[in-house]
Amino acid sequence: MVIEEKGTELLKENQVNDVAAAKGQKTYSLEILKIIKEAQQQHGLRHGDYQRYRGYCSRRLRRLRKVLKVPQADRRHFKRKDITPVMVNDDKFLQIPLIMAERCWSYAMQLRQESNTELRKKFHLVSRLRKAATYSLQLQELIENVNCDARTKLEAQAYVAWIQGALHFELQLWKNAMENLKKAQVVYGKLASALPEAEQVMYNARVEEIAPGLRYCAYNIGDTTAIDDLMQMRGQLSGELLASLDSLIAQTREKQTSSEEVTWRGKSCGVVPPRAAGLLIADSRLNQTLEKAATNQAKIDLLEAHLIDCKDAISAVRDFFKNDLKNKDNEKLTPSQHLITYLQYIRLSRTLERNLALIDAAEESAKAKPQDIVRLYEAALHNLIEISQLQDDEEFVREQEAKTKGYRAFRCYYMAQSLANLHRWREAMALYQRSAQHMKDALEYGETLPKSLEEALQKLVASIEGAKYAAHAHSVLEEGQEEEPGTNKYTKTKKPLFERLPEYREDPALLTKQPNVYKLPPSMQPIPCKPLFFDLAFNMVEFPDLSEKLGDQAKKAGQAGLTGFVKGLWGWGNK
Repeated sequence: MVIEEKGTELLKENQVNDVAAAKGQKTYSLEILKIIKEAQQQHGLRHGDYQRYRGYCSRRLRRLRKVLKVPQADRRHFKRKDITPVMVNDDKFLQIPLIMAERCWSYAMQLRQESNTELRKKFHLVSRLRKAATYSLQLQELIENVNCDARTKLEAQAYVAWIQGALHFELQLWKNAMENLKKAQVVYGKLASALPEAEQVMYNARVEEIAPGLRYCAYNIGDTTAIDDLMQMRGQLSGELLASLDSLIAQTREKQTSSEEVTWRGKSCGVVPPRAAGLLIADSRLNQTLEKAATNQAKIDLLEAHLIDCKDAISAVRDFFKNDLKNKDNEKLTPSQHLITYLQYIRLSRTLERNLALIDAAEESAKAKPQDIVRLYEAALHNLIEISQLQDDEEFVREQEAKTKGYRAFRCYYMAQSLANLHRWREAMALYQRSAQHMKDALEYGETLPKSLEEALQKLVASIEGAKYAAHAHSVLEEGQEEEPGTNKYTKTKKPLFERLPEYREDPALLTKQPNVYKLPPSMQPIPCKPLFFDLAFNMVEFPDLSEKLGDQAKKAGQAGLTGFVKGLWGWGNK
């Protein structure tokens, strides 16, 4: 490309100038991207706070002018003082136009956030970007007229191209914006290749930041495939760049929105809100984007991002048709209700695709267990049940039943594999047979069954047959081993030795350091417990007087008892 050739020639020219300048003059250096990135991360832009960063730029300018003794005002009047090449005797002089450009740029980004609610601020935004471009040109002119190294000159050119590209982007001058952004991307890429590995990360990140804007400019110029590239970039970005990319995608979809009537299964969806129209356009292009995805993980990321958009679009449509949904007729669906049903179908069908992509990723992974795949198939079957409840159409319900039978066959197959890993061969054989039956039932639906699922079921036939015969052979072998008294399977037991003393077994486990002789501590045994309540009422019972029935015997017994007591007490009266 022409830009790359110019960048290479400029590197050579600057190297020659540096060698000549190093003989007698002082060389100045300014790492522009490193300075602004560190300042942005430390003063607000990590959280998207552009106002805080703008305040930092103002304070930084005041400190620089004070240290360099280049004030712009006295106590009463303002006197503008621009930095000229004659004044430069330190690297800090070069920072003044840079910080001024950054202050204007941060103010423009702050106004962009506020312009969502106040449209008049877009004009102020453009004026701030114009000022930032003016200060960046002053920085480049100052660096070219002062003896600076090659890296500083290249960074100045890249910074000017990036600011100019941002300005033209806001003005919707797509060709100029694309040229400037491409120039900045090429120069930053050249710098990254020429610098050590420790410093390459920052420049490569800037190259990635510029890529979505380039694709959006390409789309507006006439490249209709740019929206697919933006969707592919979405799974690779995060943070502030992802938010700006989402806004670009939303703007692109709004431009693609047409006035054509939307129908689903032969019924009109009526008036389609812009948010829903953008989602329908994105869903129509998603299959092409998924085909370009290199890995299963990339497909999963794209589908998850699309599912988030589906959820937001459904809630927006519900709010849009709030009054219509309240006054709905139970006998017949209105177009707005049919549109919501269509959006729910898209969300559930894409959720099913996401689960199938997770299954493919699990099958490719060596660490995945059959139990994990069974759970994913259960989630897929649950999605099919929800989809079948959306419509009462017989053809629609028949399609979902065909898919349900097919995925049940896969679920039974992996359940059988999990049981086979536990050496439960008979249960595994039964599930293999059940899987084969589900597979036959699914294939009977014929053309109703999707071709991809039909091909997968035909491949499953051989797997089921081989696994079933293997499980049968293992079960026969283990039954034979149980009948032989001297095999290891026979000698393995969990009973302690004191419970099987009458039986003779060769148990090598008794010769280890932890022989299974007696279970310690011993198991709990039931014993009769003490009563929880005592009969305290017995002490309050008054017994009946039986003296009348005893007669004279009671009196004699009472006298004898009293006399005997006195005799024993005083020691007299004994014979």
